[in-house]
Amino acid sequence: MSDARPAEPVEITDETWASLREAAIAALPHAYVPYSKFPVGVAALVDDGRLIWGCNVENASYGLTLCAECALVSTLHMTGGGKLVAFTCVDGDGNALMPCGRCRQLLFEHSAEGMLLQTVSGVKTIDEVIPDAFGPRTLAAYREAHD
Repeated sequence: MSDARPAEPVEITDETWASLREAAIAALPHAYVPYSKFPVGVAALVDDGRLIWGCNVENASYGLTLCAECALVSTLHMTGGGKLVAFTCVDGDGNALMPCGRCRQLLFEHSAEGMLLQTVSGVKTIDEVIPDAFGPRTLAAYREAHD
C-alpha cells in the first residue's frame, strides 16, 4: 500500500478533540496491565478522516512492553496507512498524558506536518513536543538535495 495520497487539510475542532478523548477512554478497558496497573489509551485522527485508537500491552519482561502508541501505529498501517493529524493520550482516569520520548519519536515518524497533540499543557504541534526531530522528512530533504 502506498502512503502517497494528496494531503487534504483536516479541520480540528473541539468536537474532534472530544471524539478523540472518548475513543482513547474507550480503549482503556482493553489495556493489558497486570504489572503496573496503569492503563493508557490513545486515539488519533488520520489524514483521510479515520479515527484510530490503541492501548498499552505489558509484558513480564518490562522491556518488551508495548506502549499504546505502538498499537495505534500498527492500527494505522493495518487499516490503510496515512499520516496522523491529531492525537490524544489518556491515563486510567481519563486525564491527558504526555507520550514518553520513544513514543513521541514513533508519532513523529507517522505524523503529517504540523500534527497536533492534546497534552497536559494544551494543544501542541509534534514539532513542539519533539523539536529538531530526525525522521522521514529529514531523509526526504537529504535525498532531494542530493538527486
